[in-house]
Amino acid sequence: MKKVPHDYYLRFIDASVYEEVLEFHSKGNFTLHKAFQHHTSLHFLDEGHLAQLTGNELVLYPDMDLTVELKLSDEHRKGLLYRNESCERFVPGELEFADVEKLVSPLLSMNTESYKRGYPSGGALYPAEVFLCSLSNECSTWPGAGKILHLLPKSRRFEVMQVETDLEKLKAAILTPPNDIGSPSLALIYVAYMPKNLFKYRYRGYRMALMEIGSIYMLVELQAKSLGLACRLWSAYTDSMLCKVLGLNPALFFPMCVHFIGRQHESY
Repeated sequence: MKKVPHDYYLRFIDASVYEEVLEFHSKGNFTLHKAFQHHTSLHFLDEGHLAQLTGNELVLYPDMDLTVELKLSDEHRKGLLYRNESCERFVPGELEFADVEKLVSPLLSMNTESYKRGYPSGGALYPAEVFLCSLSNECSTWPGAGKILHLLPKSRRFEVMQVETDLEKLKAAILTPPNDIGSPSLALIYVAYMPKNLFKYRYRGYRMALMEIGSIYMLVELQAKSLGLACRLWSAYTDSMLCKVLGLNPALFFPMCVHFIGRQHESY
């Protein structure tokens, strides 16, 4: 079989393992919709406790001075590889598709003769799928009639998603009000295709998918920095709404993260 159909993997998975992973993943889903915005809450912590509990390093022996200083000056750090800070607010505007191609280039197969890509994957399963969504009203260089493309890293092509995409519905599914981070130009959506993920390593495959997606978005962050683009990772979406605009089955495709790309507002 030259090209394996995506549903072919269903023949090889353990149904009980799949159901348990689906149930666990669903527990981490948000329901973000304007109909419920005044009736739901994530937690009951006040701002004081939130400030105390976030942004901290974990010290295992806080009452003992057992640390060793890391002697690395700011001057030495300048030549090292690191990502930019997350973008606070994006300005409107389209990205040239040539820049989009450069952005995802680290994710492609190393060469046309190899299945190995620019990031590690447990057992070479590659369960992470990358979808590219143009969020700009003007996309003169964007290929195809649709707003959504699916990256095919081995064949180095983009698959045009066969779904009718209303830009406002796409934005509503990804960027739920009242969140206001401006107008990112592009959204990369990292999705784990679970039948491909679980048939070999069972429950542990779920962990491997998370590690793989972390590797992917860090590569994208570093590439975006080299292109002068700003980034922000995003989890404020509802899985089922996101799958609907992508034309995917939410029982098989698990959205793990949204990655906004664009240009940062000068005041930030």
